[in-house]
Amino acid sequence: MLEVTVQHASTGWAPEAAQFETWVAAALLGRRDAAELAIRVVDASESQALNRDYRDKDTATNVLSFPAELPEEVDLALLGDLVICAPIVAREAAEQGKTQEAHWAHLTVHGVLHLLGYDHMTSVEAEHMEMIEREVLAKLGYASPYA
Repeated sequence: MLEVTVQHASTGWAPEAAQFETWVAAALLGRRDAAELAIRVVDASESQALNRDYRDKDTATNVLSFPAELPEEVDLALLGDLVICAPIVAREAAEQGKTQEAHWAHLTVHGVLHLLGYDHMTSVEAEHMEMIEREVLAKLGYASPYA
């Protein structure tokens, strides 16, 4: 069973919980029977504070992923948390000529992949992660975010 909790801490537009659930389910790539995560929609100030405190980058960012760090003996379906900054998503979507919905879908998929352990620190990792993102988004009916 998939359980996605959405917290709104921003006045900016954000998708409905059902949309988030659809995107998260697609990003899980059929690898989990059950998964639990929280998505917090924030403004730039909260994004900046979290990015500063957890990544030593004193700037707001579009999405932050916080994987659950559970002891091996704890068997829970908890994936972790995503924090998505509504004003940055809106600005980037406009700058990139995308709909907000398409950009929200991309950032949700991107964040879930991070929760699953994917990364883009090297060019090989980035190519692999971007390929998965393109495939998942295509199945959802969205164009490549990298076109």
